[in-house]
Amino acid sequence: MAPPILKLDDIFLSFGGAPLLAGASLQVEPGDKICLVGRNGSGKSTLLKIAAGLVEAQSGEVFRHPSSTVRYLEQAPDFAGFSTVQAYAEAGLGPGDDPYRVTYLLSHLGLTGEEDPNTLSGGESRRAALARVLAPEPDILLLDEPTNHLDLPTIEWLEGELQKTRSALVLISHDRRFLEKVSTATVWLDRGSSRRLDRGFAHFEAWRDQVLEAEELEQHKLGKAIEREEHWLRYGVTARRKRNMRRLGELQTMRSQYRGHKGPQGTVQATVSDAQESGKLVIEADKITKAFGDRAIVTPFSIRVHRGDCIGLVGPNGAGKTTLLKMLTGQLSPDSGTIKLGTNLEIATLDQKREDLDPEDTLANYLTDGRGENLIVNGEQRHVTGYMKEFLFQPEQARTPIRSLSGGERARLMLARILSRPANLLILDEPTNDLDIETLDLLQEIVAGFPGTVILVSHDRDFLDRTVTSTIAPAVPDAPDGRWIEYAGGYSDMLAQRKGALEERRKAEKAAERPKTQETAPAAAGAKGKLSFKQKFALETLPKEMAKAEAEIAKREVVMADPNLFTRDPAAFNRLAVEMEKLRASLTKMEEEWLELEMLREELEG
Repeated sequence: MAPPILKLDDIFLSFGGAPLLAGASLQVEPGDKICLVGRNGSGKSTLLKIAAGLVEAQSGEVFRHPSSTVRYLEQAPDFAGFSTVQAYAEAGLGPGDDPYRVTYLLSHLGLTGEEDPNTLSGGESRRAALARVLAPEPDILLLDEPTNHLDLPTIEWLEGELQKTRSALVLISHDRRFLEKVSTATVWLDRGSSRRLDRGFAHFEAWRDQVLEAEELEQHKLGKAIEREEHWLRYGVTARRKRNMRRLGELQTMRSQYRGHKGPQGTVQATVSDAQESGKLVIEADKITKAFGDRAIVTPFSIRVHRGDCIGLVGPNGAGKTTLLKMLTGQLSPDSGTIKLGTNLEIATLDQKREDLDPEDTLANYLTDGRGENLIVNGEQRHVTGYMKEFLFQPEQARTPIRSLSGGERARLMLARILSRPANLLILDEPTNDLDIETLDLLQEIVAGFPGTVILVSHDRDFLDRTVTSTIAPAVPDAPDGRWIEYAGGYSDMLAQRKGALEERRKAEKAAERPKTQETAPAAAGAKGKLSFKQKFALETLPKEMAKAEAEIAKREVVMADPNLFTRDPAAFNRLAVEMEKLRASLTKMEEEWLELEMLREELEG
């Protein structure tokens, strides 16, 4: 086993009241890819900041290898003092780091580097911060919610980068599929302490349930042992006084352990407030369009949304998801076409930007709309503190200002408010941002079991697959041109249908080209229906040319497999990458030509 390059042992930290961290540990070895999981407010971000040296623990041991480099991705990057994104990203480089890495990463993240950091959107800010921490290729990468505000193509690109990086990773994320693909070990932060599973996140939930079941069994055994000792104390035969005092002391210790046991934090318990049933047809859009200047956001698009549908909207940032959502819900008028909303609609909306939150407002005031201590949920009057408990807020937090809440707690608070309002149409714009796994499970159950209609925008592939009945996505995923297509099923279903449609289109194109090939054959070979000399020659020589191209590609792959090549000679790396691209394109063309000629030969020979 390699020695650790980062070690946190028996970390204790309290901000007054119950300790946030009490005996938490974290050990990172070279090549580790660790996901740090736990409930909102369990101290994950704080532990990561202690690892990065930004927060000091009140007690415990913190060891960082003297020669190791550490980079930390914070949730809210600070751009103060930087005039461009390029300058901000390059500030993360060390003395021996390659500046070209910044340019490479920014281009893959969809940024030029010339942008003003103060004008960036949430997604662009996250991309700039990722370029800054990934560029130095540090020994240890600490990533706090790296996928927040990123679109699906960028998340999938980031997965590939992190899978092949040589840096050791510790990452916090709410994205199940991202964690499953990237992590090889899991650290569970629970009730101030930590447990480690040397397997990726895909195995975490089953393991967690086993741990909690074993803990519950041990607590049950302790309760039974206390009952036996209390029975002996009351009715047992009197023995020597010294022995009695020892057993009495042991009983007091067991009682103290039993009372002091802090069980796992409860789960959110909530349902959507009932509303009057909407009409069967909820939304009907007929050939709607929208453009901003010369840029088409929505070209003629039609859809009928019925009661009970759950529709997901996906696509890269800037494709127009929010614009389309606003058009479908009547908040924005189309340039042409018509939108009809059904009858008896009661809409509840969760905004991804959390603009509904006033940082100075208190939790109780926000939930009751300033109407005192009570609110109406499902037609029943509830005291606000009792309702807060269902969303894991403590009664003493009722007068707490919203600014003191973590990102996950703010998301949970907005969810509590939305679910208290009667609704038959839920509009959820990035609802999974900042939610912990358990609250995500609850939201999934609410959406899947909601009797009304749901339209949601999300980049969480797992959440989409588990909830939506159809998915609206750009017709051209890499370069949206305003055309949108509705696919049946979730995100994975959409990908499968796209792949099938692409294969069908390729077959149709080949079939359309085949008569052209056949037209030239008789002209060259006469009326005998044979291949021309040129076609025969190509059919015989193409396999050799293809093998030669494959050998050239293999040679370059061997050279590019050197992990130090890019750092040592970026120009050579780029030249080889260009050559590989040309060779692969040439190989594909030759394969298609050979296949067409082979099919023609078979047809002519009967």
